[in-house]
Amino acid sequence: MSNLLIRGKQPDAAGNTLTITPQSAGWQYVGFQVYKLRPGQCLSQETGANEICVVVLSGIANVFTQHERYNQIGRRMSVFEQTPPFSVYVPARDEIHVEAMTELEIAICAAPAEGRLEARLITPEQVGVEQRGYGAMERAIHNILPEREEAERLLVVEVFTPAGHWSSYPPHKHDQDDLPHESLLEETYYYKITPVEGFAMQRVYTDDLSLNESIVVHDGDSVMVPRGYHPVSVPPGYGVYYLNVMAGPMRTWKFHNDPKHEWLLRPGKEASVHESNPVSE
Repeated sequence: MSNLLIRGKQPDAAGNTLTITPQSAGWQYVGFQVYKLRPGQCLSQETGANEICVVVLSGIANVFTQHERYNQIGRRMSVFEQTPPFSVYVPARDEIHVEAMTELEIAICAAPAEGRLEARLITPEQVGVEQRGYGAMERAIHNILPEREEAERLLVVEVFTPAGHWSSYPPHKHDQDDLPHESLLEETYYYKITPVEGFAMQRVYTDDLSLNESIVVHDGDSVMVPRGYHPVSVPPGYGVYYLNVMAGPMRTWKFHNDPKHEWLLRPGKEASVHESNPVSE
């Protein structure tokens, strides 16, 4: 099995199904966890030296920080309702308490921060919604925590890719600290698939093919992208959702297309699959 693939598991006693830390990933910035909680079950964490974004993937929850209380947040019962989520941004040196009011799935996205900002609720109405790409590269984007919104390092976006389509495509990368041309951002993908028996494919590769992996992902799995291009392919008959978390030394998203496939960005079709918003996969 690829060392970039983290398989989802059944919830443990705390409800955790998946955990990625900078230490386990072998990188510096991105942390990611998923919890599935039963009605009435609670989760508490200190943020420590990280800022976090709690994304309510499905279900309804009460979410409290040291100074804020957000009651009955959540609207969709499945990510495939394709409505924007509720999320909560929490700074470093704070804490979160989550109480599940229904069956609940949440993602906790983390990155190192100083704690300069305040906790806030991100409502569905604040999430930018757009279609991206054309033809079999078309997909729907929800910009949860894009570059234009305040955070210290985190960038968070969710993507819905229809059956038979490609996304994160044409292939692009962001693994060089070479601003203003390219930024260095680590990235995780967290997958949900409908029907749940389905699968998707993700390739992660570098120009010299020193990294060249094709990965089969199932519902609840995560793929780590430490470097390289990282396109996603969805087979006919299945819809695929993924949540992207990115962070790096600078909170800016500057990408580099694979020159072998850049011809797909046809004049008159779309100048860039990403240019209208800097955080979309």
